[in-house]
Amino acid sequence: MYIALAAFNLACAVMLGAFGAHGLKHIANSTQLGWWQTATDYFFYHALGLLALGLLSVMQQAIRVKLTFTLMQLGIVVFCGSLYAMALGMPKVLGAITPFGGGLMILAWLTLAWQAWQHQRTHQA
Repeated sequence: MYIALAAFNLACAVMLGAFGAHGLKHIANSTQLGWWQTATDYFFYHALGLLALGLLSVMQQAIRVKLTFTLMQLGIVVFCGSLYAMALGMPKVLGAITPFGGGLMILAWLTLAWQAWQHQRTHQA
């Protein structure tokens, strides 16, 4: 399930990146294009992170990835979604929630670090 969701995220990132490169460049200003690019970059990075978590869930089942995956997915939706919305002309006040999405992404990576550390600590001989 995790790998399928990651693959879906990656496909969406490609589509949104292409839309930004080809559909928005003639109608958006440079600030809006910058927001779109930032959203797409972070979408790709974290969708690849979701894929890594999916692979980890198969290869190392002792490390539970559900919480990390959920935090990262929510971070993508909030961070990237708010930037995409502003790039499409929605109110700039949405920028107030963008850092919360970034915080969720950071929390996801820290959660993974904690889980990996705990796993290593408990499985050392």
